[in-house]
Amino acid sequence: MVHALRIRKILPIARNLDHLSKTFNYSKVLTVIDRSFCDASEPKIQSLKSKLQDGPTLKDFIANNHISESEFVPEDLSAQYSPYLKSSDWTVNRRKVFFDVYGCQMNVSDTEIVWSVLRSAGYEKCESEHEADVILLVTCAIRENPEQKIWKRLHYFHSIKRRKKKNKVKIGVLGCMAERLKHQILEKEKAVDVIAGPDSYKDLPRLLASTYSNSQSAVNVLLSLDETYADVMPVRLNEDSISAFVSIMRGCDNMCTYCIVPFTRGRERSRPVESIKEEVKHLVGQGVKEIILLGQNVNSYRDATTESHFFPSETKLASGFKTVYKPKKGGMRFAELLDQVSQIDPEVRIRFTSPHPKDFPDEVLDVIKSRRNICKNLHLPAQSGNNEILERMRRGYTREAYLELIQHVKETIPSVSLSSDFICGFCGETEEQFQDTLTLMETVPYSVAFMFAYSMREKTTAHRRYKDDVPEDVKKERIARMNVVYRKGASRIHKAYEGDIQLVLVEGVSKRSEHDFYGRNDFNTKVIIPSGSIPASRGSSESQPINPGDYVAVLITESNSQVLKGLPLFHSTLTNFDPIQADNFKGSCVAA
Repeated sequence: MVHALRIRKILPIARNLDHLSKTFNYSKVLTVIDRSFCDASEPKIQSLKSKLQDGPTLKDFIANNHISESEFVPEDLSAQYSPYLKSSDWTVNRRKVFFDVYGCQMNVSDTEIVWSVLRSAGYEKCESEHEADVILLVTCAIRENPEQKIWKRLHYFHSIKRRKKKNKVKIGVLGCMAERLKHQILEKEKAVDVIAGPDSYKDLPRLLASTYSNSQSAVNVLLSLDETYADVMPVRLNEDSISAFVSIMRGCDNMCTYCIVPFTRGRERSRPVESIKEEVKHLVGQGVKEIILLGQNVNSYRDATTESHFFPSETKLASGFKTVYKPKKGGMRFAELLDQVSQIDPEVRIRFTSPHPKDFPDEVLDVIKSRRNICKNLHLPAQSGNNEILERMRRGYTREAYLELIQHVKETIPSVSLSSDFICGFCGETEEQFQDTLTLMETVPYSVAFMFAYSMREKTTAHRRYKDDVPEDVKKERIARMNVVYRKGASRIHKAYEGDIQLVLVEGVSKRSEHDFYGRNDFNTKVIIPSGSIPASRGSSESQPINPGDYVAVLITESNSQVLKGLPLFHSTLTNFDPIQADNFKGSCVAA
């Protein structure tokens, strides 16, 4: 009996080691050996390599054992050792998964990657958590408020799991919060079955299968230096949307002192350009009219697998900007990627987010200016208008350098509209320093601004070096003042659009009225128009109804800080719409 119990313990371990021996990458071991024993004699190294390559594995030691596995390992015991699951065991039939997504556009894009991986493994997507066999929260860790919402959602999903105890509902936490708070999640939320970081989504079928086989939590939050999911074709969550996200790079190397992203998303790495173009072509074939290129630092894109054909291959920064890392040499840069993607279909709009101001050399601006289908709306996150705060944040520029870049952008692309990010209440921020942010917002009015009260994150440089010493009530008061300044500037910008004829890409039915459509102009401003039929083209006697995905010439009639309202005039295309001719049409329209 003792012998049998020992075999029961040994055999599962043997299976795991045998599996590892089959998949083990000896070349990596040999590389380590070469480096570790570089001063050893060559014969000894060759002898050691030979032993590694030709030596026996655990399989050889147990191959001739006369004791059969089935004699000593009951089926229910052997089944609980999830590491020995075959890849075929990861595939399921008709298990339903529900996605609960929080945070930035990258999380939406990541969810589409996860859905592609799980659909290939046999899962089905459902629209209600009450129908689901698997509930996955795609989380954000950049601020405290989103995390608090996610904790509340976990409690709610836990209650669903208790009510459906017989159905064995599985709950998974994915994304940045999974990587940042894995230990707290496991300790605080016993109901969580799977924790997967941003670089481990391909492992989800195995992780889920593991929880079904042994009823224990499965965790994989390892960050990767090369994972870009270039070999996964995302499956869109909303197949009716005329816009689609395409992730081109992951991670961030900037190391701003307040930011958790480098610690939850890892180092920068970029997808090969050909895989990006393939995905864009696939989306265009599905009827998508707007592609939004995504990255934590999207314009730092550098495909190291190829070289630039006509743009400089060395890193070039905007004037007056610096980085904490050495310049990266070689590879295809963002300007050339943008140029190539824009040529796939001239009737498809191209946007990108979220950039860093340092990565706007002339090559990027020139491409944006020259391509009609690249939207003339640039996001230039300032974060603060005070030099001391910018230095403390480690942003790599001064107020003066930022304003110089703004001026250069406007000179290069006169019609450009600008958006930005701002943080108030950063460590040690005084009232005088905050005033510099307000004056920057007045100097550079933005059509859109994302404003946040500072939220300290563990692991960041600010957490180690500084104190979060600005009271919460002061932060809230400053946010309110920033919002007033922003709205005044945005209102002036939008007021100037009244009387213009702009090309609007119709996105769908307005939430406020089923009789209206909403869309966006080139500057990413929402435009509301009445539904109905309009001329098929300028001067045409044929009428066509307005539908999502249509380009429509719109006379702007009303505005506020958030949206525009207008009168649809005629159907058009990106390539045929001429703002100058449209202005001539405006006179006849008003006269009529």
